[in-house]
Amino acid sequence: MNEQKLTFTDLIKTKAQEFGLPRLIITGFLLLLLVLSPIVGADLPTQISNIINRFSWNGILVLAMVPMIHSGCGLNFGLPLGIISGLLGATLSIELGFQGPLSFIMAALLATPFALVFGSGYGWLLNKIKGGEMMIATYVGFSSVSMMCMMWLLLPYHSPNMVWGMAGKGLRTTISLEGYYTQALASFLQINIGNLSIPTGAILFFALLAFGMWAFLHTKTGTAMTAVGSNPDFARSAGINVDKIRMISVVMSTWLAAIGILVYEQGFGFVQLYMAPFYMALPAVSAILIGGATVNKATIMNVVVGTILFQGIVTMTPTVMNNLIHLDMSEVIRIIVSNGMILYALTRKTEGTR
Repeated sequence: MNEQKLTFTDLIKTKAQEFGLPRLIITGFLLLLLVLSPIVGADLPTQISNIINRFSWNGILVLAMVPMIHSGCGLNFGLPLGIISGLLGATLSIELGFQGPLSFIMAALLATPFALVFGSGYGWLLNKIKGGEMMIATYVGFSSVSMMCMMWLLLPYHSPNMVWGMAGKGLRTTISLEGYYTQALASFLQINIGNLSIPTGAILFFALLAFGMWAFLHTKTGTAMTAVGSNPDFARSAGINVDKIRMISVVMSTWLAAIGILVYEQGFGFVQLYMAPFYMALPAVSAILIGGATVNKATIMNVVVGTILFQGIVTMTPTVMNNLIHLDMSEVIRIIVSNGMILYALTRKTEGTR
């Protein structure tokens, strides 16, 4: 009996070590917030719905990290470049007059060429500065957003739903998707049970892309990508074109970011331009690190777990604290918690190299 008990205890310890102490602590804190939610007067089904919705909005942006991590290009701090591709697709879809769910499909199709071009240029640059990818990626992301702040004013858009009313030119900071692709995925096969709402379509779309990524990583090219990330010298000696594989991973990541921002927008209901994409890479990077990924290795499970934990904490903490202290400090608490989790996650990024 003692031997069986000891074996079971060892098994629990092993599983806990595999899951990781930081994730156990964050998971325990999230569960505590869920338990406290009805006690402090917050509606639990509504809070669970918020977590599920935010997961469906952000999941693909976190998934975009996977190919670049596998190829050894590191964490994609240049995610705003892909997001800009998605924004160009979204605004062009509206400009051309597409409406309803069709506008989402056209936005994705129109964003793809931009993602391929921007991703190729981005990949070429990262191949030139091997070893400093994450630092350069940060500058690429920030500078692309700044450049587009000028372009949103100069590009020849004419749709009255997007341009400034008085001037007749230049795009607005926030564009409503009402009548276009708002809730295009979320409303598909949506499940509503009381106050609990599950955006089935958006989750299925994420699952489709996640399965596609998993399947790709098990192909010959995907295996070569993993080999390049693990040991580029060995991969080169095995006849693998390292620069080409890295380029493919960057293009894939950029395209996933473009699709990810469109999914985010359909759930959120608005297109946000100018400085809105500036810091969007940080929550995505933090989520996959919190999920257990390192700078050298990432799995689909890291994406799922990390996104749920990050978005769950960011969603639940302000609500529970507001109801507990009876003060409207939700925005302050959200900023403190989200930036705290980002800071914590970025301090864990070197674990995989030890």
